[in-house]
Amino acid sequence: MTLTVARQMLGAEILKVGRNRGVMAFALLLTSGVVVIYFGYTAIEHASNPLLNAPAGGIHGFTRGVRSLGEFFGMLAAVLIGAEVGTADLSSGVFRDLVTTGRSRLALFGVRLPAAAILSLCVSAIAYVLVLIGTFALAGGTATPDLGLILQGAGWIAMANIVVGALAVGVGSLTGSRALTLTAVIGWQAIVTNLLVNVTSLGSARDVLLTPALTNLMPVNGGDGSVFMAATTAVIVVCGWLIISQFAGAWRTETQDA
Repeated sequence: MTLTVARQMLGAEILKVGRNRGVMAFALLLTSGVVVIYFGYTAIEHASNPLLNAPAGGIHGFTRGVRSLGEFFGMLAAVLIGAEVGTADLSSGVFRDLVTTGRSRLALFGVRLPAAAILSLCVSAIAYVLVLIGTFALAGGTATPDLGLILQGAGWIAMANIVVGALAVGVGSLTGSRALTLTAVIGWQAIVTNLLVNVTSLGSARDVLLTPALTNLMPVNGGDGSVFMAATTAVIVVCGWLIISQFAGAWRTETQDA
């Protein structure tokens, strides 16, 4: 496959999901919408009682915004987009047609993660700009992040979105069901993982969980602190989740009945 063909396939994949207005609108609502609501609400709180309520911006607001886009609502948007990308060909019934053209199944799968990553990062980038605006405009004289921390926050959000989106793409390609993918990935990340993190008897076995690994790499304070691990271990865990999910999705795409 030539670079031109790969670029065309990637563009088609992005266009396919980008045209789904419902998915993209909800992803924007989960990211930019939540950021606007958070800063707006906390700004009103501060204005109503400055003595009891800290300014909406500053380091505190920046920390909340980064965590929201990496661990919470940004994660949900990445899962939503990843599930759509991973299941679109099968759910729309075009997978058979694509296979009959003679294109490699692995090539068909290979453009899914880049497409999901690009769309997720575009959505998160818009929200991150809003976070920065709120951070500085509503700082109220409190400390604000420097350029290094801003770049680290952007990099961490990108990493978190990509690996969670990769998990959704892999599970979506494995199951072929958008509903099952959303339920499984969100349920695992938002519910099961949080339960396991608090089971202290599991000890170091909790190091294999994705959320604690991402938390330990987060450049701002504010993690739950339940599981500590070395940065190298956290990177290995994150890479492991990405590689295993993509391997599973590629295997299923290669063996899927057309």
